[in-house]
Parts: sequence; structure tokens; C-alpha cells
Amino acid sequence: MIEKVTKVVKKKRAKFTESLIHEIAQAAQRHDLDDDELDELVKRVKKAYERAKIEAGEAVGTVAAQSVGEPGTQMTMRTFHYAGVAELNVTLGLPRLIEIVDARKKISTPTMAIFFEDEYRNDEEFVRTIANQIGKSTMNDILQDFHINYAENNVVAELNMEKIADKRLNFDDIINRVEKAFKKVQIDNNLLSFEPAKSSIRELRLLADKVRDLQISGVKNIGRVVIRKEEEEWVIHTEGSNLGAVLKMEGVDKVRTTTNDIHEVEKVLGVEAARNAIIHEAQRTMDEQGLTVDVRHIMLVADMMTADGSVKSIGRHGISGEKASVLARASFEETGKHLLRASIRGEIDHLTGIIENIIIGQPIPLGTGSVGVVMKQK
Repeated sequence: MIEKVTKVVKKKRAKFTESLIHEIAQAAQRHDLDDDELDELVKRVKKAYERAKIEAGEAVGTVAAQSVGEPGTQMTMRTFHYAGVAELNVTLGLPRLIEIVDARKKISTPTMAIFFEDEYRNDEEFVRTIANQIGKSTMNDILQDFHINYAENNVVAELNMEKIADKRLNFDDIINRVEKAFKKVQIDNNLLSFEPAKSSIRELRLLADKVRDLQISGVKNIGRVVIRKEEEEWVIHTEGSNLGAVLKMEGVDKVRTTTNDIHEVEKVLGVEAARNAIIHEAQRTMDEQGLTVDVRHIMLVADMMTADGSVKSIGRHGISGEKASVLARASFEETGKHLLRASIRGEIDHLTGIIENIIIGQPIPLGTGSVGVVMKQK
């Protein structure tokens, strides 16, 4: 069907994207269209497509900035809870939007949504086991009894076998971790006895804290995990994020598993995926506040941020600070610094943009100003 549609599109001289051709093919299949009807459909889609295109010389950047900025002022400054997960706190609204366009390296509440492949998505036991491998557990979570013995100068910890089984952890793994972390430890089944390096009360208390806080399972940078049933399948939501490590785990769906940390997406999946993440995150932030912004404005912002192969912020440390024009950079922020640098280097401003022409009072290369009229002399 796709070949057939492609032929018709070529015949009509329409320049469609691949996804649009796929959509037309699906619609034609759904409604069982004959050749004439398919012709008519492509013709109408072409007309609508041409109409949706932007005019040459339109100030797309300004329109996009206004379209994202204006609803941004109507966002509530509160932090809501994440779509039904009351236990996990997620930054939303204006603070989140600022985080996205600033391309922050460290975001305030990184989270992941981990999905599973077909054969595991209804297997609660498997999902709980994986969740306990991902989520952070410390010795404190599996202790039955714990006391500091000042008379014999040691710390005694008794492990609760039921809690270990409930958390689906491996007893031998826990013992290995304990032996790695502590030199002086005696193990008698589930009774552990620790001795400090020096015999003093301070050392003993520090040792007790160290024993309690020893991490026995979990992936780096991930704290708590929440398991939920969503539309007939089990999903894990995490506090903290480590996409690279999670994608290597058995049974994890590598296509649908996501994180809200854009730099992590770029590191693991590349800049194209980061661009999609920016679009998705910005749009979700808007949708949660009940604001509709045309996706093309957000796409333009994402394109600008990722155009040269890495994720850049929009402010003075990113796009605005790296404009080719000296006057454009100077008009934004740190005026003196930019002008001084340009004069030391002897930079030339070719006045190709908008801002620099406004500064010196020339017509701007936009709309009617983007056309130069030439007259032939007789």
C-alpha cells in the first residue's frame, strides 16, 4: 500500500514526509479506497499541507517565543504530584519548563518510567524482583535486631530472613557485600558481629551508622521505586534516574522506558533522542497545566537547542551567547564583555539578522524587508 501511495504522491508532485505517507496509507487501507479516491485524498492532503506551511519571511522565532512564553506566565507555581503517583514528587509547571529550556545538567527531580516486554509485563513476581534490584536498599531495611555492645566493644546485627525474602534479595549477595565493606566481621548464619578498628566509643558509634547505611542492593543514582499497575501491565516509577544501567536489565522494554533527564537521554541514546525528549517533556508540562501550544513552536525550540549535535541551553551560555553577530550578543546580556572582546579580536558584524539592524535603524530582513527590489535601467 505504501508503494502505491508513494507513486500517487510523486505523480501529484507533493513533497510529503515519510510519516505523512504512512498515515495516508493507513487511512486508505482502513477505508478501502480505490485509485480515484486515493487520488482525491492525496490532492486534498497536498492542499492542506501547502496551506499549513509557513510564509517565507515569517518571524518564526519570535512567534515561537511568544507562543511558549505567554502560556508560561499562566502556569501555577505549585509542584503537583505526578499523574497518580502520590509517593513520588516531580517538578511541574513553570519551574520544569525553565529547567528544560535551560538544559540543566542536574534537574531537581529526575524520575524514570520503566516498562517491560510482553512476556514479563503481567508477571508481578518478576517485576517486583527487578524493582528491588533497581531500588536502593540498606542494611537498616532488613535488620531484625541491632545493638551496640559497649562492654565487648562490638556491634551486633541480626538479619531478618523474612524481610530479605519479601524484598526478593539474595542472602549470599548481602553477605558478600558486608564482607567487602568491613574487614573485621564475624558471621554466624544471620548474626553478624562487627568490630571497630580502634577501641573507642566514637569509633563504635561511627561503625554502627556505617553498618546501618550499607547499601545492599540498587542501581547508582536511583532511590525509591514505586510499582503500579497501569492499563493491564506493571510499571516501575523511580526517584532518580540511570537510563544506561536500567536498559541493560533483562526484560526491560528498551523502546518505552523513559527518563525525564534530557542530558541522560543524550548520553545514552544520542542527540536525536534528546531532541524528541525536549519536545515530549515540554509538551507534557504544558498539557498538565491544561495549556495547548502548537507542537511546531516547541519543535523549533528543540531544533535550535540540538542543531549542532549537543544539547544547548537557550540563554547566554548557549544559543544567545553564541550568535554570529556581535551586536545581537551585546544586546542580550553582558554588553560590555561582548563589545570589548569583539574590539580586541577585530570582529566584523555583517548585519544579517534582526536585532543588529534594529540597533542601527535599518529595515529588518523580515516580511517585506526580506525582499530586495531591483530595477532594470532602459
